[in-house]
Amino acid sequence: MQARPASNPVPDTVLVSSPPDTGRRRLLAPEPGWVTTADVVVVGSGVAGLTAALHAATALGPRRGSVLLVTKVLVDDGSTRWAQGGVAAALAPDDSPEQHLRDTLEAGVGVCDPAAVRVLCSEGPARLRELAALGASFDRERSGELSLAREGGHSRDRIVHAGGDATGAEVQRALVAAVRAHPAIRLVEHALVLDLLRSTDGAAAGVTLHVLGAGTQDGVGAVHARAVVLATGGMGQIFSSTTNPPVATGDGIALALRAGADVADLEFVQFHPTALYLGPGSSGQQPLISEAMRGEGAFLVDAAGRRVLTPDLHPLADLAPRDVVSKAIYERLRERDEDHVFLDARSLGQSHILNRFPNIVGRCRAAGIDPVTQLIPVAPAAHYASGGVRTDLHGRTSVPGLYACGEVACTGVHGANRLASNSLLEGLVFSARIGRDLEQALPPPAEPERPAGPAALLHPSVREELGRVMSLGAGVVRSKSSLAATADALDGLAERTSDAPGPAAWEATGLHTVATAMVAVATRREETRGAHWREDHPDASPAWRGSLVTTTAGITFEPSGAP
Repeated sequence: MQARPASNPVPDTVLVSSPPDTGRRRLLAPEPGWVTTADVVVVGSGVAGLTAALHAATALGPRRGSVLLVTKVLVDDGSTRWAQGGVAAALAPDDSPEQHLRDTLEAGVGVCDPAAVRVLCSEGPARLRELAALGASFDRERSGELSLAREGGHSRDRIVHAGGDATGAEVQRALVAAVRAHPAIRLVEHALVLDLLRSTDGAAAGVTLHVLGAGTQDGVGAVHARAVVLATGGMGQIFSSTTNPPVATGDGIALALRAGADVADLEFVQFHPTALYLGPGSSGQQPLISEAMRGEGAFLVDAAGRRVLTPDLHPLADLAPRDVVSKAIYERLRERDEDHVFLDARSLGQSHILNRFPNIVGRCRAAGIDPVTQLIPVAPAAHYASGGVRTDLHGRTSVPGLYACGEVACTGVHGANRLASNSLLEGLVFSARIGRDLEQALPPPAEPERPAGPAALLHPSVREELGRVMSLGAGVVRSKSSLAATADALDGLAERTSDAPGPAAWEATGLHTVATAMVAVATRREETRGAHWREDHPDASPAWRGSLVTTTAGITFEPSGAP
């Protein structure tokens, strides 16, 4: 047996590496053919973007400002509507925000910001009630009380759900209706954000974007704004297999990296343990099988019928945090030289499965599987980015006037591993805080500078190969050699340039920017912690209890205050 290499000791708050060479400061794009203005522009229309737009419009009021909400495809596309589990909030008599905080910190394994987690857990119940007041219809018991479920990593029943397993769709529906009804919010669909506009003092002053059918033939235009809120969602499409929709191409993180905003914890990409396995070679968006099924009593087995998780492996067994479950599945698959395990939900009974999980049943049956009578084939798939554009407790980034919320942001809530159903809650809580900050400190108007510096563009063909090499070398399991091979492959893809701007090329370029930054920090973190699993450094090291932050100066390490 080879000796395990020791993790490099890391002193407090130190520059540990030069910045990753993403090679681009802005995208190659035509000059804007049209300009519009708003006091606040919100980019993205998931739970975070919609909530931010509503709170910003309410905070500013009709006499103080206008809000423009731009979204990549349609307002009800994106990741929020795919969320099956629910919204976590301490509402039960035997629960408390303090207990929710403890569960969140435990899942984050030493990288969470305790102050941010306390904000999430203490303000969460009020934000959930606001959502219900907007018209979101959550499942209730016969008594009229909210029906509360349990998911992985939670020690109490605290997951509020809607339509059984259609919580995200109901949350999206209620928020979209409220946004459409608000007179101070303008909505622009089919708008792909390109780059941040800056004023002479470096503050955010708007964005450039491409809108299908708008302005000139190419559709590139500009929004001049006093504040910019990024709510663009995740980056799951950097991998070949993901639960994320096709629009989750990391646009906001790529924009932030090009703009020089601080980005943190990118190495912590959560792989959901139970995506529906659709066969060898299946790629793109994979149907999610919510861990709420395990919360109701379903359990994982291998092809021989042996349980994958037991109390000996983790006290919560099948309800262990997602990183634990994904690793257990991976190790069983490697042991048996197989590519999927099974979720056994048959003991839940036909009536309960059909009533509680109608969408999962529909997706399974569409794939030829009946979960009432058959085992459900599952395998891990890229699911959620715990890291992102770094913010403070008010959603402010390191660039003045630029805010971020939702999955694109790194608020410090998730640490090394997101606790189930905390993501919708995070979107509600921190988007509301951005609204309050804008009410008190909306930046003054500033004229954007003409974008300068080198611009580049990659060919759309890099996207498929990028997903393949990222899944192979930077996926569930990583090592120094696999990450080095991935970095070399990304360097090779960087040579495949294009001089034909368009949505496919812009997305491919952004994906490459994000993947390059992620591989750089994953290489530097020489330990296993949460969603970051290094085979060559299989143990967590106290020296690495903290965050790797990508800045214009390089990659810095900052110790965490989390227990």
